[in-house]
Amino acid sequence: MYNILICDDERDIVNALKIYLHDENYTLFEAFDGMEALKIIQNHDIHLVLLDIMMPEMDGIEAMVKIRERINVPIILLTAKSEDSDKVLGLTVGADDYITKPFNPVEVAARVKSQLRRYMQLGAGKIEDSVLKCGGIEMDDVEKKVLLDGEEVSLTPTEYDILKLLMRNPGRVFSPREIYQKIWNDVPYGSENTVAVHIRHIREKLEYNPAEPRYLKVVWGQGYKCERNEAAGFRKDEKNF
Repeated sequence: MYNILICDDERDIVNALKIYLHDENYTLFEAFDGMEALKIIQNHDIHLVLLDIMMPEMDGIEAMVKIRERINVPIILLTAKSEDSDKVLGLTVGADDYITKPFNPVEVAARVKSQLRRYMQLGAGKIEDSVLKCGGIEMDDVEKKVLLDGEEVSLTPTEYDILKLLMRNPGRVFSPREIYQKIWNDVPYGSENTVAVHIRHIREKLEYNPAEPRYLKVVWGQGYKCERNEAAGFRKDEKNF
């Protein structure tokens, strides 16, 4: 049973989303502003949040920042705007995906299932594959933890999945379209900006100098890769301040 929080100041939209997500495996919670959403998250074990950007009291961006301080669950933004700036802003501050109004019921259900599947799935397969290393970065895919030189780093579910994809394939270059298809399970239309925002966010958390990354490399005109261990390793005291 998954607990999903729907937060939008328009009751008609909340009711519509509840209809779209009517499923015996979902328990749906509703909130009509950011403050109310935070109270629900404090009192319930929420697995995914659908969050409107434009709301009174506390807007979706501010609410998302506060949610991220408490829990690390998938957040899908709901926005009536189609401009890239709104999507980029949301992704930059921690959203995992976005849906533009008016909604397609099939798309809503598919995106929610995709995010829940990636979030809830524990590491499987061989034990030796559950711990991935790239220089000073270590990922434990069973405990869902990422360490940088022994210190835990907090990533959003989408950032985690992108990093996992690259770390499982060291040296292989993935185009933005490939990354989008594998992580979002969707047609990669306009995927370059979305992927680039997440890569930049990961670098800011894992690279001592994001402008000169040692781990997550860009291959100009082709895509991104995780540097192989032998090339990525360096001492912590080498970082630039």
